[in-house]
Amino acid sequence: MALFQHQNGSVVSNKHVFIRSRSQRRPISTSVICGLMLFCLGVISLLTAHMASELERYSQRIVRRRRSLFNLDESHKGPIDIWKSEYAKYFYGCSQSSAKFPDAISEQESNGYLLIAASGGLNQQRTGISDAIVVARILNATLIVPELDHNSYWKDDSDFVNIFDVDWFISYLAKDVTIVRRVPDKFMRSMEKPPYTMRVPRKSPPEYYLDQVLPILKRRHVLQLTKFDYRLANNIDEDLQKLRCRANFHALRFTKPIQELGQELVMKMREKATRFIAVHLRLEPDMLAFSGCYLGGGDKERYKLREIRKRWETLPEIDAVAKRRQDKCPLTPHELGLMLRALGFQNDTYVYVASGEIYGGEETLAPLRDLFPNIYTKEMLANEELKPFLRYSSCLAAVDYIVCDESDVFVTNNNGNMAKILAGRRRYMGHKRTIRPNAKRLSPLLMERDQMDWDTFAKKVRAVQRGFMGEPDEMRVGRGEFHEYPYSCICEKPASDIVGNRSGDHQSQQFKENLRVKEEKQ
Repeated sequence: MALFQHQNGSVVSNKHVFIRSRSQRRPISTSVICGLMLFCLGVISLLTAHMASELERYSQRIVRRRRSLFNLDESHKGPIDIWKSEYAKYFYGCSQSSAKFPDAISEQESNGYLLIAASGGLNQQRTGISDAIVVARILNATLIVPELDHNSYWKDDSDFVNIFDVDWFISYLAKDVTIVRRVPDKFMRSMEKPPYTMRVPRKSPPEYYLDQVLPILKRRHVLQLTKFDYRLANNIDEDLQKLRCRANFHALRFTKPIQELGQELVMKMREKATRFIAVHLRLEPDMLAFSGCYLGGGDKERYKLREIRKRWETLPEIDAVAKRRQDKCPLTPHELGLMLRALGFQNDTYVYVASGEIYGGEETLAPLRDLFPNIYTKEMLANEELKPFLRYSSCLAAVDYIVCDESDVFVTNNNGNMAKILAGRRRYMGHKRTIRPNAKRLSPLLMERDQMDWDTFAKKVRAVQRGFMGEPDEMRVGRGEFHEYPYSCICEKPASDIVGNRSGDHQSQQFKENLRVKEEKQ
């Protein structure tokens, strides 16, 4: 979609431009009225067709040719390689801006200074920061380096510069958005009032920012948006989506100490095994208590979680068993281990467990360790090196993020922010195997585990997990959050660029033929 200049100097896509006509006081003949009605219907038809075509264009790059790839033959319905996707080689991450995307305006020419207060844990804040870059672009604003959340459950007082390489962040995005560390002092001294603060609704479209936020920014010159997480719509202009990807997957680079420690842990895992799984567990006491979930630890566990739950006075009583049947609880370590063994991972597989505080500690992890004895955590691999970071939950989460990102297979027992962010990044970086439990169908199957033999159970697990293994064909426009499914930033490689694409390769030849037939039909 082409980007047009808004009358107040901001950028907005052409699909948001509307035509209004003034009513006339003179009497109008019936024929003129009918003509105008037909004309309006024609305009509406063109506009709706244009919007539909834009959505279709979003999907074409991932869906159009992908269909031909994944309808190669019945062999695709055979066993899935649990360590890597056979079809990942056909795709790559692409986030370069188009020729029609102009460079950022200067600080002096911008509409004002935009301050962002991120919210939540590290990965939730990551989504907010990525979206803040796009919002600053929409508003033609100068972005101040975002402020991290110091008041959430994690109680981490780390600032942006403690987690991310701020110089890299500013320089990498220089052509897209002007970013400065702080509002100039002399500008702040000249202000009659403190910066205006506001909270925008969740998933707000670009028009909201242009109509509701921009006038305030231009009037006050400095504006702060609070609790900034998931405050930008999922489906926006493609160039803005690509900017989201540049911010998330490239600009947000961790500081050197965090990066070095994370890579050291990866190297230690590689020394133990040529390939390994990273498992992300969300089993913090507060999370379990708040959600009403239960790990199967009997009356003692129920009592403890019920006591923690009393911190939230408005929470209703919840049936934990019913909630698990509704697939609204994370898999327990034992359930996750059973799923992995059923998929085909052997008990000599090396596993890195990424997590915060786990309710029940080692006792909770024991069933997973029984199934996979070679389990390691950051505390086990880097006890001394980790000590400077122990007071900072965001730093620890960043170290886990690096190891999970570098793993051969990433598995999660939940659908939280880290799981989504890493799933999106691993798709962008080459569709590295990423396994997300199909909780809706897996939970009842796990509850009925004792009613069937192992071979039957394993066969059913493999069946229900199809479509949840991180394959390229799981990408769909509008599916989930854009940070998890970055469809605008995944491109298909030309057949000639695919490694190992020999003329005698049946799969490559079948791919080309199906592609040709598909294109002829369209």
